[in-house]
This record gives sequence, C-alpha cells and structure tokens, in this order.
Amino acid sequence: MSLVERLARPEILALEPYSHASWDPTLERLHANENPWPAYGDGTPSGLNRYPEPHPHEVEARLAALYGVRPDQLIAGRGSDEAIDLLTRAFLAAGRDAAIVCPPTFGMYAVATRIQGARIVEVPLRTADWSLDEPALLAAATEDVKLVFLCSPGNPTGCALSKESIERLLGALAGRAFVVVDEAYAEFSSEASFASRLAEFPNLVVLRTLSKAYGLAGARCGALLADAALVALLGRIIPPYSMATPTCDAVLAALAPAGLAEAATRIDLLKGERSRLAQGLAGLALVRHVHPSDANFLYVECMDASVVLARARDAGLLIRDFSRGARTPGAVRITVGTPAQNDRLLEALARP
Repeated sequence: MSLVERLARPEILALEPYSHASWDPTLERLHANENPWPAYGDGTPSGLNRYPEPHPHEVEARLAALYGVRPDQLIAGRGSDEAIDLLTRAFLAAGRDAAIVCPPTFGMYAVATRIQGARIVEVPLRTADWSLDEPALLAAATEDVKLVFLCSPGNPTGCALSKESIERLLGALAGRAFVVVDEAYAEFSSEASFASRLAEFPNLVVLRTLSKAYGLAGARCGALLADAALVALLGRIIPPYSMATPTCDAVLAALAPAGLAEAATRIDLLKGERSRLAQGLAGLALVRHVHPSDANFLYVECMDASVVLARARDAGLLIRDFSRGARTPGAVRITVGTPAQNDRLLEALARP
C-alpha cells in the first residue's frame, strides 16, 4: 500500500470524481448550458460566457517548467490557500486526525484544519532564531498526525528554516506523515527550493505561488508539488474550472520569456530595497530590532508598535500589526515597497 493510500481518508479514495462536460475547443459549444453571447463589457479573447478549460493543462505545464518538476507532480489552484484546503480535505478526518503547525506562522494552515474538524497541534518555533524545535515536533507527531506544515521563509518571521532540519524531519516522518513546505517567498531567499527533492522524499509536499514574486496576487494562482500519486488524488477533489480564464491568461503572460525577465529584475530590486529598508529601520529610535529576512518583508520589533502603526498611516501607508500576538509582542510586519514608498515610511518613522 502506498503512502497516499495509507494516509488518505478512505472516503476520498473511494470518491467518484465529478464528470465535467467534454472539452474540445475546435467545436462550437452547445453542451455546457453556457450563454451564447459574451457579457456586456467583456473584452477577453475567448469570452467569459464560456467555461475555461476544466483542467488548466497549459498553465500547469508552464508552472512545472518554472519549478523544475514534471506536470504530473503539480496541481494548480487558487493561490496556496486552495492547496492547503485540498490537503486537509484529503487527509484529515474530522474528530480523528491532526496537523502540526509551528507558530508564529501563516494562519491558513490552522483555519483549514479547523474547518475540516481536525485537531491542531502547535509546536512553536524557537524565538531566539525562529528555528524548528525538532525534539518537540517529533514528540508531537503522534499516529493521528497526518500533515506537518512548515513555512520557509516564514510568515511573519521572514526567516528561512534550516534545510538540514527539514531533511531530518522528512526522514523521521517517512511513511507516517506528509511534511508540507510552504515556499511562498522562495524567490526572495538564497536557500534552494525543496522542489528538486520530491523523488528523494515521497512524503514531501511543496507549495509555491505567483502572488508574491510574480505580481499576481489579484489573479490567485498557486501550485502544489508532490509525488504524482498525491497529485492524482487531489485532482479527484479539486472543483472543475477552478482556474478562471483571466487568471490563466495572466499566468501565461507572466511566465512568457519577457514576463520572467521582468520578474527577475523586480526581484533583484526588492532584495536591494529590503537591505536598504532594514538598515534604515535599524537606526530609528522607534525600532528595537529588525530581524533578518529571506522574504519580501521585514519582521520588526518596536519600542511602541502603536506609534509605528500610526506614523505609517499618517504617511498613507498600511503595515501589518502583530503586536498583540502572544508570540509576536510589539512586532509589525512591513512589506518592502517601491523605493519611494520605503523612503516615505522611513521619513515618517524618523520624525521627532
């Protein structure tokens, strides 16, 4: 029995997938109950009155090339959020199974798990350096734990997890649980992606997104990379037509050669601005500590977070308040903006 068959919910394994209308763009469509005319104001090439391709094969082929995996090792969805939701639905039975999260971390892991009716087990990061508490995590990985969510680089910390720590966890949990490495901010990090390690670790799942580095947050496109058997299972439960036509068009344009070149230029610019912004913030009286970052944001401990937030608002800028969190006291998260935005923020925080 494969790992997927052993860990997946039995009712998901037995599920009969939805049968969508056949797809043949060479024929005129009178089979899917669509409106024959485009909506008023619809200027899209293919017309929004028509359903998109049930499964976005071209988009997934382009994403697979981007991340260096085979198309059958990837499933595209509406941001990383849909991938997280698919995993919890496939592997977590309500009232029986559990997932591990390592706070402070991205909140959707816990939200999706709780929506599923499963249990959340928290194993906090070590606050000294935001590293994994490996002994505590392995002790918490009881038989009912099917998913372990790791965010690297972390959100809100910005810190990349140790590659060796993740490797040890993958080995220790082999055959027992899937380790989900969320690499939403990988393009801004010097650490190598785990996408190339899928063959080595059958219990590895990698999450990627085009929302950050590729400027497509409004389009909602992410990808889950995993063993082909896991991808095939998730393909049984993802809704048909999940990728809207404008999203597919935007993704294909962004991943064309000109789009990739532009993204690379902007990533380099953001990395440079990240260093400049961090240096500028570190010299301010309102700032206690600026944590090192492998992401496109900075996690900043403040002398008085309310003052920092108010000064940013006065400058017309919105930053994220984490100051009231039990594990993030006095902290804010600042996204690296344009040079002009970063200058405006530094000026506002430097006022006497």
